[in-house]
Formats: sequence, C-alpha cells, structure tokens
Amino acid sequence: MTVTEADAPAEALLRVRDLRVSFPGKGRRAPRTEVLKGVRLDIRPGETLGLVGESGSGKTTLGRAVLGLVPVDSGTITFAGERIDQAGRARRRELSRDLQVVFQDPYTSLNPSLTVGDTLAEPLLGHGVSAREARARVGDLLDRVHLPADAAARLPREFSGGQRQRVAIARALALRPRLVICDEPVSALDLTTRRTVLDLLLEIQEETGVAYLFVTHDLSVVRFMSHRVAVIHHGEIVETGDAAAVTTEPRHDYTRALLLAAPVADVAEQRRRRAARASAGR
Repeated sequence: MTVTEADAPAEALLRVRDLRVSFPGKGRRAPRTEVLKGVRLDIRPGETLGLVGESGSGKTTLGRAVLGLVPVDSGTITFAGERIDQAGRARRRELSRDLQVVFQDPYTSLNPSLTVGDTLAEPLLGHGVSAREARARVGDLLDRVHLPADAAARLPREFSGGQRQRVAIARALALRPRLVICDEPVSALDLTTRRTVLDLLLEIQEETGVAYLFVTHDLSVVRFMSHRVAVIHHGEIVETGDAAAVTTEPRHDYTRALLLAAPVADVAEQRRRRAARASAGR
C-alpha cells in the first residue's frame, strides 16, 4: 500500500507527490523503462526517513531525482514549500546550501588531488564565504566528524575508508544543510567502521537538527537509523510507517521477504528465516 494524504505530516520539509522517472531503453526504438511509478513520500524537519529496497528497486533514482541529477517525467518535488523538480542550474546551485548528499563509496566520492582542507573549503568559497572564515569552518567541520586538525593538510589516500566517509560527511555539512540524502553511506565499509559512521550521523542530527533521507537495502541499518521507513519495490512505495513497526511487524509481503533475507547472528533464527523464505517461494 502506498502512503495516503492522511498519512502525510503537515509540516513536511520534503514532499514528493506522484513522481515518475523513466530512462531510455537500449537501442533507438526500444521503449523507455519506467523506474519510478508515482512515488509519494514526506520527510519532516529533523527526521530520518529510511528508504529501503533491493538493488534495482528505484531507491537511488529517487534520491537523484530529489537532487536534480535525473530528469522527472511527471509529479512534483517540494522542498521547504518550494517546488524544485523543474529548478534550473542556477537555482540548484543555491539549493545546495540546504540540500546535500553523502554517496556510497568513500574511495571515489572525494577528489584525490585535493587536500581534505581544500575539499571542505571548496563549497564554502563557492557560496561566497571568505577564505579566512572558510579555514575556520574547516577546523570546526573536522572536529565535528572527530578528525584531527592536521587532517586538513592531507590527501584522501592517506585515510582509511571510514575516515574518508567522515570527510565526505563533513563536506556535506559544510553549508549547514537542512536535508542530507545518504545513499548507501556505509555499505562499502566494514562492520566496525559502519557502526562508527552511523553513530556519527545520529550525533550530528542531534546537534544540528538536520533531516536525512537514508537510502539502503539493509533493514537492520534502517531500523537503527530511522524514525520512519518507506519500502520501495519496482519503483513503487509499498509500505510506509514507524521504523520499529515496519521492520518488526511488516504488513506487505515484499517487506516480509526483505526481513527474512536480512542476516542475523543467531544460527537457529537464520535457519528459521531460510525455511520461511523457502516456504513463501512455493
């Protein structure tokens, strides 16, 4: 079931309505492939909405549509009361103050030829902050993500994967945004580092009130991070609700399948889930 107007929060920071996105097919005469099929969702100020689905479900495309990185066929995207789905390049540049992203791979999301200090200063200088203030803000950002001040003079290759992702988070926070789209931000990290980065994101949210659209395929991560969860399947939102309810007592068959597929440490429970998946597949 999709979210209804009655389910929508009255004071949404981000509101997506009936969003449709398609991509060209392979070959000149191939029909277009519809990736998002009338998606509707809302995010309140200071809230984390977990967007969960398997690979190819459309979750990353939705995040990219909000960022203006893919064209929208129809529907609306409203941010802070302003419709932005048709915003031009200049307006998108202005919107980057309030709307930022943390990508999946910390190894490719940073310019290898720029020092960390230059990476963090770049968006500040681009929005008219003085060089002196930018240097001071860089120090504050490094402190916020628990990296030493001398990290500013080092290149990304001198850091571990988790440290690079902290740099990417610091860059996303540089302009003090109201919403950050986190696109599988911990999937490329080992388990220990993953928990550190997730704790950092929660800490930053508590300190700043930033909202997150947290895109992931992992129900355990979305349960840990989110206030509410939206489940996407074949380009449609099939279930939405409180994170604890959706990730423990899901109503939709697809969400139940995702829950059964999630790995658990308990061997007996994992065996039970495999049996349940096999039974559901008959």
